[in-house]
Amino acid sequence: MPVVKSSIAWIRELAAPYLRGYRARAARGTGLRGYWFLAPGARGEAGFFVGYREAGGADDFPQLPGDSPHSLVFVFVEPKTLRHRHLVRPRDSLLRKTNEYIRWLTHRPPRLVFSEDALPTLLRAQSMTAWPRAKWEHLSRNFFIETLAWMVRSGLVRKLPTKPRARA
Repeated sequence: MPVVKSSIAWIRELAAPYLRGYRARAARGTGLRGYWFLAPGARGEAGFFVGYREAGGADDFPQLPGDSPHSLVFVFVEPKTLRHRHLVRPRDSLLRKTNEYIRWLTHRPPRLVFSEDALPTLLRAQSMTAWPRAKWEHLSRNFFIETLAWMVRSGLVRKLPTKPRARA
């Protein structure tokens, strides 16, 4: 059964002001329900996901949390690309620094989780099992807004699309 029975088009509309210039693409056949927001100039190798992990779904993403439905916001950078080597791998990389900064801002769970070698690279997930079902959409909106605002405040939304420079 879908996490939210009604249309999820509101997710695209909600995220648009935070992710200006990113191309939205609906998630299909992955156990995820929401939108991929692809970074300009990244040819689909980097961006954000905003939406849900369906209960029992998302087998393509084993690092996502548990079997219960979750609200998710995550950053992805495809491994094995120049962009990944530049934005994720180094100790002073953009995504490592963003993780540290947002974790410093976040005083309560759920906190960001950083993964160097997996999609998602930066993940914030909130289980929905304790929420009243009638409030799932409302509480998810709040979760998405809070998380996206941190992504903007950290500068990640602006910096993710920039082309990686080859290291000398």
